[in-house]
Amino acid sequence: MTTKIKDSLFKPLKKIVVEQYGIITSNRMGVIGLSFLLFFLIVAIFAPWLAPHDPWEMMYDVNEEFASLRSPSWEFPLGTTHLGYDLFSQLILATRTTLLIGSVSGAISILIGANIGLIAGYYGGKIDELLMRFTDILYGMPFLPFIIVLISLFGRHLEFIILAIVLIIWRTSARVIRAQTISIKQRQFIAAAKARGCSDFRIIYRHILPNVMPLLLLYAAFNIAWSIITEASTSFLGFGDGDTISWGGMLYELFLSGKTRVAWWWFAAPSICIILLVISLVLISRAYEEVANPRLRKR
Repeated sequence: MTTKIKDSLFKPLKKIVVEQYGIITSNRMGVIGLSFLLFFLIVAIFAPWLAPHDPWEMMYDVNEEFASLRSPSWEFPLGTTHLGYDLFSQLILATRTTLLIGSVSGAISILIGANIGLIAGYYGGKIDELLMRFTDILYGMPFLPFIIVLISLFGRHLEFIILAIVLIIWRTSARVIRAQTISIKQRQFIAAAKARGCSDFRIIYRHILPNVMPLLLLYAAFNIAWSIITEASTSFLGFGDGDTISWGGMLYELFLSGKTRVAWWWFAAPSICIILLVISLVLISRAYEEVANPRLRKR
């Protein structure tokens, strides 16, 4: 009995993982995006062991001189800040924070958006009207100012930053999944499932959900990318968690130091990382977009 339960739980999950991996690897741009994303994930996982120094330790060179605003060298690969902090160590530790906020915010937001879209699209009527009007209200709120206000009210802590991003970023995915659900529920296999006596829960999550999975993962990649950009923006504006290091926080410290035009290496390192990580997610989403929209495929 235990083996049957495990098989019923893990076999569908394994099938979905294999299918989604196949979608990405069948697209050249998707493979490039996945490679960059895996690189950042490895750096984030092993960050404490990869960072050569404490990111908040004031560095001194081999001559025991204070290493303030040192340009990139063999001793300091990405240079140092005006306070002598090693930027290479900060960049590595910041990868974990940025990916944590991006992945958690993206995952929770797509979970909310998917469920709202599936329920609204499947049931329709008053339930659909209620959920979509609530979504429209959130659409009327400006994205970044709304998040900044929430962070200001609840505090500049990591969990509140994630909460603020999640509360606003699920809107588009909910509407798109709803539209797709309305289309799918009209098909014959849904009518057959109802005729067999399948429950609404089973129809929604066993029959409809797998059919919207490429579209769901497309918007999951978008949500993670937007979460990373939003975190970098809020941190750069001074609303990030002061107890953690992020790429946006590094840029904020550069702005506060007034050395923007002098320490080009301080600006370049986190900026390039933000660009590469967002591009990798966009390339992955492109692979899913070709599945969700067959007209984009090359003939």
